[in-house]
Amino acid sequence: MNFSPSLSPNSDAPSLAPIFSFNPTILAPQPSLSSPSPTISPSAVREAYQRKHSISRTVYISIIGGVSFLLALIIFFLCCCRANKAVVVRPWSTGLSGQLQKAFVTGVPTLKRSEIEIACEDFSNIIGSLPNCKFYKGTLSSGVEIAVVSTVITSSKDWSKQCESQFRKKISTLSKVNHKNFVNLLGFCEEEEPFTRMMVFEYAPNGTLFEHLHVKEAEHLNWTARLRIAMGVAYCLDHMHQLHPPVIIQNLNSSSIYLTEDYAAKISDIRFWVESEETKSPSQLEPKNTVYVFGLLLIEIVSGRIPTSGDLLLENWASCYLNGERPVKDMIDPTLTLFREEDAIALCKVIRSCINPVLQERPAMSEIVSLLKDITLMTPDRAVPMASPLWWAELEILTSVAN
Repeated sequence: MNFSPSLSPNSDAPSLAPIFSFNPTILAPQPSLSSPSPTISPSAVREAYQRKHSISRTVYISIIGGVSFLLALIIFFLCCCRANKAVVVRPWSTGLSGQLQKAFVTGVPTLKRSEIEIACEDFSNIIGSLPNCKFYKGTLSSGVEIAVVSTVITSSKDWSKQCESQFRKKISTLSKVNHKNFVNLLGFCEEEEPFTRMMVFEYAPNGTLFEHLHVKEAEHLNWTARLRIAMGVAYCLDHMHQLHPPVIIQNLNSSSIYLTEDYAAKISDIRFWVESEETKSPSQLEPKNTVYVFGLLLIEIVSGRIPTSGDLLLENWASCYLNGERPVKDMIDPTLTLFREEDAIALCKVIRSCINPVLQERPAMSEIVSLLKDITLMTPDRAVPMASPLWWAELEILTSVAN
């Protein structure tokens, strides 16, 4: 039995209905005799739709991934530029050449005991000592001279936690100073066997200011040289007081000021700290105390008088000159045959302000620098050493660190 839809006798177009063949068990669609187009099933449409959206999702994900990757690269590049900008230091801008300055930004270099021992001739070249440390002079293979400070403690059992804390605080503090008129810290050594705690500093070859003022055998300092030394100390103290937190020199005196080959001042703080159990941060009054000590140092520089009788006695001795009771020229070191009296009078005014008994009324070091600069006409560039061997030391230290 065959079944097919009838054609309308009045229609010229073939019917669009499909033709089916029928049997008792199977009913299957048959190709249309009147239409060339196959029938599209719903499942095929769904598959095509899903395939289209899958391709679109892949494209979108690829685009988003590419954009994210580009954004990540841009952020990484900006971070690198900012990080590089933070650590780049212009060579010689604050006292040290570029590579050594970079070492201070990232941390003070750690040196080997064996190399320091060779430089100091098996630690036979002792140049001084204190109850808790010894001082050695050393020479690097490049010919640069260094000063080495070593604790006298030879066993870790005798090295307390407080000692270790003070040692590390000393290193951290000194590494921040970095001024051309300061005896800069070049590195340190800490080893357990044999027990070693050392600090390595610049070496100033012309001895101390005390020697040149009071020891007859030392080379005489003329008026201009003394003003240059005073100016260099003032610039350095001002720099230290402006650090955060301020760095305070506890032992500022003519014996702690070393002179370079061209007689520029180098403030030193090369001792191991001896502190109480409680380590306190500098108070706001301590810079004012430093100002007072600097005033006494100016009296010593101008007069050549040895301050062995104590600060108050030195101040009392100078008071008659500072107050105008006696001529200022009589206060000047008798070994000075040439000096500018008007400079000496102006210096006395600065000294009076420094040793003002009312602590709060003493000027800050920045004000003192301004006053002294008007007297001496010396810019920072004139007060600092004209030449420095640090770039040689830099090469030596970098070689040591690399090894």
